[in-house]
Amino acid sequence: MKILNLYACLGGNRYKWNEVKEDIEVTAIELDPELARLYQERFPDDKVIITDAHQYLLDHYKEYDFIWSSPPCPTHSKLAISMKNKDNYKKNYPDMKLYQEILFLKHYFNGKYVVENVIPYYEPLISAKKRGRHLYWTNFNLPNKIGRNNVDNFSKTDIESLSNYHDYNFRKYKGKQSIGKVARNLVDYEAGKTIFETMLGIVRKENINQVKLF
Repeated sequence: MKILNLYACLGGNRYKWNEVKEDIEVTAIELDPELARLYQERFPDDKVIITDAHQYLLDHYKEYDFIWSSPPCPTHSKLAISMKNKDNYKKNYPDMKLYQEILFLKHYFNGKYVVENVIPYYEPLISAKKRGRHLYWTNFNLPNKIGRNNVDNFSKTDIESLSNYHDYNFRKYKGKQSIGKVARNLVDYEAGKTIFETMLGIVRKENINQVKLF
């Protein structure tokens, strides 16, 4: 199975995939060179490409069986609107690449896909499946529960707790982004594993009445 992992970061979503299926070929796309380096260190068998994920999707989508995309979320987050009255807070248009990718995958891609993002400060323009503090756009059903919820107990400055939670030492990151931002934005690996299982048609015993592929 050929998989495209867009905006890969440190591969939180991908961490447990080999426990579900061993024969997978994963191509990870990440623009931050330091994150790409650490991703490659974490997943040495994956192909890692430092480039723009949005354009790569358009150029290469036909080459894959399953695509996961986690586009940047800051312009959609509730934090963006909560800070609107702060004089020193830079306002931005919502990044509509999120919806471009959802529509593109829905109408052009023949495999299975997941687009993941935060719950936005506005009503989503395309209906999604809400799980925890995230929205998921998929072309297959999801279980009602797909991951752990206690990440909300940690602040961006609680790097040790976030490292334990994600089973990764975020202090390794020496790039330009804040470590806290990288840590908080990483997808829960249990959610990634459950979604991957569901995409493959694997039904966990506790979800037997909840999961059914289209």
